[in-house]
Amino acid sequence: MVCDYEVLPPQHGEPLPELDERVTFAFLLTLGAGLATGLGSLLGVMSRRFSPGLLTLALSFSAGVMLFISFVEIFPKARQILTSALGSSTGYLVAVLAFFGGMFAMAMVDRCLPAHGLPLQGVRSGESSSALMRTGLFSALAIAIHNFPEGLATFVAALSEPRLGAGIALAIAIHNVPEGLAISAPIYYATGSRRSAFLVSFVSGLAEPLGALAGYLFLGWLNNDLLLGLVFASVGGIMIYICLDELLPAAQRTGAKHNLMIGGVTAGMAVMSVSLLLLA
Repeated sequence: MVCDYEVLPPQHGEPLPELDERVTFAFLLTLGAGLATGLGSLLGVMSRRFSPGLLTLALSFSAGVMLFISFVEIFPKARQILTSALGSSTGYLVAVLAFFGGMFAMAMVDRCLPAHGLPLQGVRSGESSSALMRTGLFSALAIAIHNFPEGLATFVAALSEPRLGAGIALAIAIHNVPEGLAISAPIYYATGSRRSAFLVSFVSGLAEPLGALAGYLFLGWLNNDLLLGLVFASVGGIMIYICLDELLPAAQRTGAKHNLMIGGVTAGMAVMSVSLLLLA
């Protein structure tokens, strides 16, 4: 056994596992992370002032949490599982390949999606309503597709090891706040409707628990250590890609001081390390 408890999925033709405390906890974590998109949406339609420093701290803090938990917890656990199943050298090689496979998969998803980001410059410069609406809707589509594998990752991790899932959920929730802002702000300025802006953002966040539902439905696939290790290694790759491709570049684009971003990353790592120590 390499996990805190064994996942006992159904065999072929058997009903799905009951919604016991472990499954319910994993679902709630994923749902909470997804609903953070709605919180960001509220900030986008209610606030009149934008704080670059605060956004930089939120994005870089989330990146620090993800970086730490990916390299210190997720990948070592994947390596432990795979080396136990395949042997030391082969297991480590497979873990590395699965890790970069997760990064590659997210890169392919990004390549197939329209560009998205925080549209605050467009809002301030008086961009046309149609262009702002297009920006908001494309951001919602791109973020929803990103949220699905994040929800799957959070659910699987929380089901196998609750403290690991809680750390991932925290990091995803923090970075979902500015994503909600990226959706709601342009739609609100394009339509003047706070309700429409909030609903579009809220729906995009529901892709997170949909990813958890997919994980629940396919629990039978995680019936052996090999597949479980592959999932963990690829989840680590996904988390690192999100940090390098989204969170850190977005934090830098806010215009805040570089030292603030480094401080946020360091604080995220420190908080995550303390949290894992307390939950150990």
